[in-house]
Amino acid sequence: MLQTLETQLNPMQQSEGLSEFQQLLERDLEGNCNFSEASRALYTSDASNYRQIPLGVVYPKSREDIVLAHRLCAQFSLPLLTRGGGTSQNGQCVNEAIILDCSRYLNRVISIDTEKRTALIDPGVVCDSLKAAAEAHGLTFGPDPATHSRCTLGGMIGNNSCGPHSMLAGKTVENVEALEILTSDGARFWVSDTSAEQFQEICSRPGRQADIYKSLAELANRYANQINEKYPNIKRRVSGYNLDQLLPENNFNVARALVGSEGTCVTVLRAKVTLIENPVFKQLLVLGFTNIFEAGDAVPTIMPFTPIAMEGLDWEIIGGLNERNLRQAEIALLPEGKAWLLVELAESNLPALETKVASFEKNMAKSALVRSCRSVSDPKEIQAMWSIREQGASATALSLDPNQPDSIVGWEDTAVDPMQLGDYLRELKALVKQYGYKTSLYGHFGDGCIHARMTFDTRTENGVLQWRRFSEDIAHLVVKYGGSLSGEHGDGQAKAEFLPIMYGEELMQAFREFKRIWDPESRMNPGKLIDAYKMDDNLRYGPSYQTPVLLSQLNFESHPAGLGRASEHCIGMGKCRSHNGAMCPSYQATGEERYSTRGRAHLIHETLRNDVLKDGWQNEFIADSFEHCLSCKACKTECPTAVDVAGYKAEFMHRHYSSRRRPLNHWVFGFIGKWLPMLSKLSPLVNFTQSSFLVKPLKQLLTLRDEAQLPKLARHSFQQQLNNNKPEKDEHFYWFGNVNDDPVVLWPDSVNNHYRPHIVQSAINVLCLAGYKVAIPREAFCCGRSLFEYGFLDQAKNLHQQILHSFAPTLPDGADIIVLEPSCLSSFHDELLKFFPNDENAIALSNRCKSIGHFLNDINIELKRTVPNGILHLHCHEKNTPAAAHERELLKQCFENITEPELGCCGMAGTFGIKKQTAHIGDTLFKRKLEPAVNASTKDALLVASGFSCASQFAAQSDQEPQLSKPVLHPIEVLELCMSESDNGTA
Repeated sequence: MLQTLETQLNPMQQSEGLSEFQQLLERDLEGNCNFSEASRALYTSDASNYRQIPLGVVYPKSREDIVLAHRLCAQFSLPLLTRGGGTSQNGQCVNEAIILDCSRYLNRVISIDTEKRTALIDPGVVCDSLKAAAEAHGLTFGPDPATHSRCTLGGMIGNNSCGPHSMLAGKTVENVEALEILTSDGARFWVSDTSAEQFQEICSRPGRQADIYKSLAELANRYANQINEKYPNIKRRVSGYNLDQLLPENNFNVARALVGSEGTCVTVLRAKVTLIENPVFKQLLVLGFTNIFEAGDAVPTIMPFTPIAMEGLDWEIIGGLNERNLRQAEIALLPEGKAWLLVELAESNLPALETKVASFEKNMAKSALVRSCRSVSDPKEIQAMWSIREQGASATALSLDPNQPDSIVGWEDTAVDPMQLGDYLRELKALVKQYGYKTSLYGHFGDGCIHARMTFDTRTENGVLQWRRFSEDIAHLVVKYGGSLSGEHGDGQAKAEFLPIMYGEELMQAFREFKRIWDPESRMNPGKLIDAYKMDDNLRYGPSYQTPVLLSQLNFESHPAGLGRASEHCIGMGKCRSHNGAMCPSYQATGEERYSTRGRAHLIHETLRNDVLKDGWQNEFIADSFEHCLSCKACKTECPTAVDVAGYKAEFMHRHYSSRRRPLNHWVFGFIGKWLPMLSKLSPLVNFTQSSFLVKPLKQLLTLRDEAQLPKLARHSFQQQLNNNKPEKDEHFYWFGNVNDDPVVLWPDSVNNHYRPHIVQSAINVLCLAGYKVAIPREAFCCGRSLFEYGFLDQAKNLHQQILHSFAPTLPDGADIIVLEPSCLSSFHDELLKFFPNDENAIALSNRCKSIGHFLNDINIELKRTVPNGILHLHCHEKNTPAAAHERELLKQCFENITEPELGCCGMAGTFGIKKQTAHIGDTLFKRKLEPAVNASTKDALLVASGFSCASQFAAQSDQEPQLSKPVLHPIEVLELCMSESDNGTA
């Protein structure tokens, strides 16, 4: 293996060379690049067990940018790694190299040819984006890895990715028609299959392509017998190079020979890929088995039904989810058993499909292996089943016991003949047991590809030695069954060392020659796949690593290392880079890794490691990353490993500003709960200021966008109205309703108290109509949510202590607390317990706090009317919580038709949508789904937003675009309207 720049040059020479390289690059680059420590820290790891520090990161905006980076890397003898979505599990996407990240800009579907059923694409296009473009023409791209929502086609080509539906479409290699490629020495040309005439024409021309083709033909001819003898005869052979594609029977297909080369040979500039008909008539059936081995035994009896997918799932994943109280609704859908197969059947028409399904069910009922069979037709239930399969292993990756190793990747995609799968699984499980490991077994049973995350101990010397011995044994076991070390994820660094067991030394030499033909100076992703690092080099969590101990202000989990352990939660699978769903809005708006959940988690982790980032807590790049976080908390529920970036942000901001001057807007907006009672007494003057000549300098002072519309204070806050109206009261509460009814406490949050007191009154009316007497605290409290946003953790903790000492003890026995503002409710359910995780009073208070939907759904309420149409936007802090389900269910009863167009944040997020620094992201998020939904809505449609900031976003956008102007109601106002005998003008 050739040495990399870092070992060739001393640190000073390396720094000087990189500096000149960067200067020349920036001079002509259309895209951008970043060589800072923090930018490099973003790319130190992928979804594998490996970690390497890159030399710098380039974001090409055009193919010419890639050519430029290649030319300069050749000039300065720098290694190069072209990276896609960074979800590789065997170390392909990390290296001490210049990183080319094509996912930010080069992400288009350039064209679709419906007649030839092909698509021309950029390398950075996401798999689901290609599928969506193709589905508009009744077509699709066949391969669909579990990471299909964020993996790029360039990465899929690099790894020869597959997925559940490879039974229908094959691996990526079978779906590539042609590639435009660039070699490390600058040769650029298209490659595809090659007829004899085309081969002669290419070889007759002078230049690098002719030399490469001649060398490849000679190589294929010389090793043809070995290729035919040693290559496994299975569908999921992914390990090694595709030298078989150079044989005459495959028409000397140079493009497909490069698929699966993991960036070690060329960079893909463009690709032409095959599209197939998207099966319209499909049926998912779930079979239950006594154990995973019998599920494997059943494969031969299922294959005659030609399923387009057959996915296995064992009890270890389900049990792990149960232990973590995750995916319970989805698990409840599984039929009886301790292992399952998800079988998808398809036909060209509905009668044929119904006949096939009936025959399948009849045959499965006769099988002694099958315990149960469930046909799943509801689209939501189908999605739920697939979500268990796609995310279950990641969700159970982290050990609940701090003294036990985590389940990690490494041997999670071996592939054998599916007809022998049951026997292979038994021997595999026996081998795992022999070494004392635990594992979950799941995967693509129809193709014999098994995923197995095992509890390898990589953090001790003895653990690594044992892992190495196991790796050699499992490699021999796979070969015994005529299989492939990799059936999906490629070899990278994890498996490359064991390829000789599979192929023998003669073919290993052929692989080395193949790489040298393309990359004679070994600059393309060096140390991966061929002449690779050892499996235990460059470990992310190796024997020299110790979990950093950081007892932070916030308690992230019950682990002695505190935030240090929490920073290990991100395993790099990148679900936060999906462009659908609630996570991660700042990434969805920008496409920048540093604004993703994974990016921020990596930055926190690298800060705690303190080797690449020596100034992590003070680093401005990291501060900018967190300033652009909306604190929406989607990651805490959507991330499979529950990475808590909103919590990281609060902790980072707390530490970042502990020794530096804060911007003025931090003090103004962070302490808004403190200022509002004072400002409210001067509400006419404050509101006048917002429409006077003073507003412009005020916005400049607070660094707000020029168009920002600050909400107007109510003329009298709800607290002031209470003092004026003098309702019934006792020492601690004002009381409303029938004295004989059961009590409920209404939390008068700061924003509704001072900006929207009518909503507090609506809540009182609704609760009284529901048969409760309502208590309002006489003393004004604030949950301190805005303090968390800006990292004022000491002050926030003091507020929570005040609530525990002065509010909680006064509560009526057994009374629930209704919290109208979702961000305040989230503060009680989340931040309160981060401050006081073991405090019984804090836990009890948190459990008593409910949303109005949650509270009213537990009782029967009588509606007097319904509303025709509505557009619902729930606050991001409640979208993926039980509160959201209750709110949706309640509002469905109120509306004849209600839609919820946006799964993510509206973009306002407190002050995020009005600050100059971040407002552009807020606009982007609002305009993607909410604005079109409002524009397309009927005149009678009501806008319903549960959060104050969400309502403010609608109001702000309607100020800029009058066609959006509609009243925005809180859910409680809709309930009041529908529960009241007469229309009191709420709507």
